[in-house]
Amino acid sequence: MRSTISARARRWIGASALAILAGIGGGSALVAATAPSSAQSEAKLVPAAQISVPAVTNVPNFAEVVEAVKPAVVSIVVEGGADSGRNLQRGGRQFEFNFPDLPDDHPFKDFMEEFGRQFGNDNRNDSAPQPKRRFVAAGSGFVISADGYIITNNHVVDKADKVTVVFDNGDEMTAQVVGTDEKTDLAVVKVDGATDLAFVRLAETDVRVGDWVLAVGNPFGLGGTVTAGIVSARGRDIAGSSYGDFLQIDAAVNTGNSGGPAFNLEGDVVGVNTAIFSPNGGNVGIAFAIPANVVKQVTDQLISSGTVTRGFLGVGIQDVTRDIAESVGLGNRRGALVTEPSQDGPAGKAGIKSGDVIIMVDGDEISNALDLSRTIASKNPGTPVEVTVWRDGKEQAIMVTLGKLEEQVAKPAEPTPPADIPAAPTETSVGITLVPAADGTGLLIQNVNPDSTAAEKGFAVGDTILEVNNEPVATVEAFEQAIQGVRDAGRGTALIKAQRDGNTRFIGLPLN
Repeated sequence: MRSTISARARRWIGASALAILAGIGGGSALVAATAPSSAQSEAKLVPAAQISVPAVTNVPNFAEVVEAVKPAVVSIVVEGGADSGRNLQRGGRQFEFNFPDLPDDHPFKDFMEEFGRQFGNDNRNDSAPQPKRRFVAAGSGFVISADGYIITNNHVVDKADKVTVVFDNGDEMTAQVVGTDEKTDLAVVKVDGATDLAFVRLAETDVRVGDWVLAVGNPFGLGGTVTAGIVSARGRDIAGSSYGDFLQIDAAVNTGNSGGPAFNLEGDVVGVNTAIFSPNGGNVGIAFAIPANVVKQVTDQLISSGTVTRGFLGVGIQDVTRDIAESVGLGNRRGALVTEPSQDGPAGKAGIKSGDVIIMVDGDEISNALDLSRTIASKNPGTPVEVTVWRDGKEQAIMVTLGKLEEQVAKPAEPTPPADIPAAPTETSVGITLVPAADGTGLLIQNVNPDSTAAEKGFAVGDTILEVNNEPVATVEAFEQAIQGVRDAGRGTALIKAQRDGNTRFIGLPLN
């Protein structure tokens, strides 16, 4: 299926008259074409010399790279069924209208919902199942083997009943979905019967910020479109993904580029274009690509088994803030702080505790919680790893055999039933009013002084304080003794373990 531009859409734009600013004696004058004066007609006219432009050197030319890689870049057309959109009626005719998928804070969200209420067919039964509607969509992909394996995005082929691959020369072939991975938004499809397709390879070395990249794909269904830019940043965290490690590029990427490759100047794929940041839905110079090392790890598993398995450490984690680093004597912000080991998880069985800071895995530095998640997810279940933790002011190495990550939907914690408060609330030296929890575990915050550091750090009424510097506190007296112990030790920040709505976290609380 080729995308063509109708001849009716071609319009020629006539040239308009131009005014030219010419510098004269340090100033400038507006020179216009006029009839010559008598003085001018008597003067001898000298023909203007042709401008000679010197040869431009050291400018990259991408033509050879593009010519080599384009045959391996494909358009992917998908057909499938989706839930029906909202029906609109006007003048006796019924129209189908699908609201854009807007985030809750989008300025047009309320407008679109109100539009639907005003003009939608409100006589229908919203609770009744709606018929499926057929859809056709297009994305991009690239061939990685002569026998027809093709990489694209999961969201390109999601819910597809039929996948058609359109090659650069216009040939079309039906493809089957080999496997998908929603976590990284990657998918592999395969065309049958192929033996000699042009293909490209994934880069084996990491790109650097500032390296040139070429994005090739199918924006807006136009097919075979090439744009150029540089790697703007690495290690971007988008959409809260715990498994991607996105490159940010400024090559123009638009709707339909999803699943297409980003090449380096050697013609190797350095990333799979998957998302853009845009206030208007079009290119504004910020696009994100899944880096080649993640693509290779995931797609190898999809090709071999159709699914992806990931290592499982079994810990709740959070970032180490500057306050937390100071409270545990870590020196600088790094690592991932363990909030709670999972019950019967690999980490807990190996001896990792709440309050440990994981600073290395197999000797590789861990910069933050996201880095730890990505590092563990990149390893196979059953793999023994050396986890280095910071505990009691020193490093400690612990061997952990990773389990298998089971995809489960987290269940919210059951709320604690109300109970009689056994003691009167007491205001502490750090601006928090506490009362012992009814179940005997920790202290319930009854009030927070709005001018206190505790309020600034996010403590709120209803939070439960469980520990101070990894020591359980069940009375206000124990809490104050622990705080004084931090001061006596010459440290300016206390490490507070708190709980809110069933979620445990650590907070570094400055005491000065």
